[in-house]
Amino acid sequence: MTTLSEVIQEIEKDGRICPQPDKWRELWEMLPNKKRKGASWEPPLPLILAVWYDAPIILKKIRIQEHIKWAETNGMLEYVYNFLKSLKPEDWYYGE
Repeated sequence: MTTLSEVIQEIEKDGRICPQPDKWRELWEMLPNKKRKGASWEPPLPLILAVWYDAPIILKKIRIQEHIKWAETNGMLEYVYNFLKSLKPEDWYYGE
């Protein structure tokens, strides 16, 4: 059984920040029980498209962790973990 801390470690391995936009969108799409909440979504959308370039690294880290926690709460942690482990190095955004 995969734990939340194992998934967070996988995300942060080798200086990773979050998946690249296409893969991050793919991850968000697989999250269950998404719903509109006013003009936004729950869980919040990934920081991609126009926001990608303006969002600081810390916000990207926080947002991807929100998605992982959502997966855990909704019984999809193992599935998301396997998806993340399947990503190639070029599928990740790296930072400091």
